[in-house]
Formats: sequence, structure tokens, C-alpha cells
Amino acid sequence: MGGISETCSVCGTGFEVQFRYQMEEKDGGFSFFCSQKCLEKSQLGEDGGASLATCDACAKRFSPHLVSQVLYVTGRRHYACSLECRTQLVREAKGVRLGDIAAAASAAAAPPAEGLPPARRDAPLAAGAARAAGEAAEPASPEPAARAGALGGAAAAPTVSAAVSAAPPAAPAGEPRGPGAVAVSLSPAGGAKRPPQRPAGVPRYLAVFNHKGGTGKTTTAVSVAAGLAARDKRVLLVDTDAQGNVSVSLGASAERSLYHVLVMGLRIADATRTVRPNLDLLPSNETLAAAELYLAGRQNRDRVLSDRLSAAAAEYDYVVLDCSPSLSLMNQNALVFADSVLVPVACDYLSLVGVRQVIKTVKNVNALLHHPVQIWGVLPTFFDGRAKIAREAVGTMKQHFGERCLPPIRQAIKVKEAPAQGQTIFEYAPGTPAADDYLAVVDRIIESRERGVTGSEAGAARDAGSWSVDRADAAAERPGAAAAGA
Repeated sequence: MGGISETCSVCGTGFEVQFRYQMEEKDGGFSFFCSQKCLEKSQLGEDGGASLATCDACAKRFSPHLVSQVLYVTGRRHYACSLECRTQLVREAKGVRLGDIAAAASAAAAPPAEGLPPARRDAPLAAGAARAAGEAAEPASPEPAARAGALGGAAAAPTVSAAVSAAPPAAPAGEPRGPGAVAVSLSPAGGAKRPPQRPAGVPRYLAVFNHKGGTGKTTTAVSVAAGLAARDKRVLLVDTDAQGNVSVSLGASAERSLYHVLVMGLRIADATRTVRPNLDLLPSNETLAAAELYLAGRQNRDRVLSDRLSAAAAEYDYVVLDCSPSLSLMNQNALVFADSVLVPVACDYLSLVGVRQVIKTVKNVNALLHHPVQIWGVLPTFFDGRAKIAREAVGTMKQHFGERCLPPIRQAIKVKEAPAQGQTIFEYAPGTPAADDYLAVVDRIIESRERGVTGSEAGAARDAGSWSVDRADAAAERPGAAAAGA
């Protein structure tokens, strides 16, 4: 895949932007560097260091010669003429508390306490300075670590349980969470305001998600998006899986992808392409795997996708996200952006077992990341009415999920053949049982969105993430219980 064609801001050479370091936001625009050498020249000045830089902390003019004098915070380049100025810039980026600064200033202005040895007289000032410096050296709170443990992988599951059970009820945004609680900003870096929260349970931004592979996630995402578009709804289909199967399924190719949006700050309009009437695609490919490293080093790393997509998504009636079968930062970003989750579940035992982890992940997103995403529906896929295990699996899901268990998608060879032709099931085999089943899901999404949730229905939607966990555990343990009458 090609990159973005640009001209180097230092040497004027034309090149393809392939890496994040080659693109830098500066002075309200972007600078581009064809090589690491040109980037270093830009840091030292175009004439190799003879030019002076301005310290972003004290405004002093100086000639940078040390690596420590150039630093990147909040995604931008900054200059620091001394170690003290560097520490100040890092503290400001971390959001040092005003109380620590005031405490340190008061301690410095206060007269020495009588009868105290010199070391203890300076203790208040040292403590205040240590707390302020700690903002630069350590994470703002243990919460990011909890996020990583909670959603980072299966090995961290015991920590997740402890974190969820010990966590107090989430307080409204902007209110303290109790004595000793650490205030953690959930706003994007740079102080930009977050978009208002969307109503829970109303599917508009829909993540098609399951930890287990082979359950029909991509087919479901493509079919739902295409069906909504056929119903005259403006739809954005976002591929958050590095395998890039959505593009293949639609017979589309693109030069720019979600990687360029997340890592390089490319505008959504410049990365999407219209693949069907009313249907725009934001594709992905193998380069998206490198975005995980970029996300890991960002503040509010679970909200980067939301920050990038929110403004553009407001122009669409629906946004459908195809998620990868994994516990990853990209999936965290997708769930934090989404307001609803659709879980495709193949009609077999192992897929039913995987539903438990999906529900626990959604619960953790609510409790630890403070985002009210909910499971909107569980969709049985690859349903073969002749197979006993398929009938038992659907029966168990209906018993434990009630109305959230959608009518199953009947198994059909046409569903597997359609991607090979670059077509949706509605284009390749209209009128077949599988196509009708997916249209029924589409109509239910539209009906649910137009009806919305109010009163007791809204309360039930908010509670779904908690009451479903125990029921899913039981369903996974005995998938045949419902059908057998046990």
C-alpha cells in the first residue's frame, strides 16, 4: 500500500509518507521529512544548528545540541534549554495539580519553623516539589494500569475481577470519587472537549465484536452496513481489524486507511471512499498493527479512535465497526467509541463459551473506562436447523438473553461465496434465507433506534452488562440445558 505523497520540508524531495516520524504537526500545519536525517536537521535548524530555537518553558533563545533539549509531548515538538525547563514542560503535559504548586509556593514563602532541624524545615517544600515532580515521572493515577490489566489479555483476568469488585460505583464526570481518590482527566490531550455522551441502548455507533474468531463478524458487519445503506441510511463502515477483510468483501481497495487517521492525523474525509450508495468505507490493512504501538504511548490511549472519528461520525446515520477477534487496544478504542455492541455467536459450544469474555469486557469498559457501551444484541450465526447442537445453542441464548437474542442467521454457502465476488449477500444472492435474515436484523436496528429507550427500558439497558455475566457463565457451562429442559 502506498503512503501519502508529500514534499520534504527540509530538502524538498518528493516521497511517500510511510512512518509516523515523517509527519509532524507544527504551527497550525504539517511538516514532512523524507528521512531521519532531515528530521534531525529540522530539530537543529535548517542550517545544521546555527539557528536558534525558543525554549517553550522560559522563552529563552538557544541553540539545541543535546537530545534532552528536544522533546515530544501531547504529540508536538517542544524545546527546553535546561533540565529544569524540560521538567516543567513534562509536568504541564501531565497536568500537575494547582494545589501542589500552591503548596510548594506557600512552603517556600513561610518562615522557618522554630525548633525544627534544617532538614525538617525544608520538608514541606521538598514534599510539594516531589509531588509535582512525580506527575512527570509517574502515571497520573493507577487507573491506566488497571485498564491495561483489565482489558489487556486473558492472563490478567484475576486482576480484572479484583479491580471490578473493589471499585466503588462510578461517580458522575467531574465529581470526586471519595476520600483519597485520584482525579483522572478523560478529555482528549490538548484540552479538547469530548462529545456529549450518547443514550445507552440506542444503536447508532455499533461495534460488531467477539473475542472468538470464525463467528461471522466481518460478514455481519458488511451485511448490516450494506442493509442499512439500502434502507436509505447514511452509513460509515470502519474496519478496525488489521486483516483488512472488509475491503476484500466489498471488492474495494484504498491507498489510505485507518492507520493514517489514527497515527498521522489524516482527516476522515481524506481516508474514506464511497463503495456503495450511502455507504462509505474507512479501510484497514496490515499497517494497522503498527498503530497499537502508537496507541500504547498516548495519553487517554483508549479514546484516540473516538477523538478522531466523533466529528465526522456525526454526519452519518449509523457507524458500524468491524472488530478483530482479540483483546487489544484497538478493540478498547472501538468499544469506547461505540454506544452498542452486536455479538455474532456461531451455533457451537466453543463460541457460546466465548460470550462470557465479551460480556466481562463490556462490563469493564463501563466500570473502568467510564463509557456506557452496552450489548444491544446477540446474533446466532451459521444456524443449521438439522443439527442438535445448533438448536440447543439458540435455545440457551434465548433463555439467558431474552429479547437481546436475535433471530439466527441460517447457514448458506452463498454467504461464503459472496466475498469471493466482492459483493454483499444482498447483491450476490438476494432473496435467499440468509439475506432475509440479515435484513431482519437491519430492520430491528432501525426500529430500535427510532423507538429509543426511555424509563424502565433505559434502566434495563444500563444493567445489561452486569446481569448477563452470571447468565452467560451458566449458558457456557451447559449449552444444552435449555433444549433438554434441565
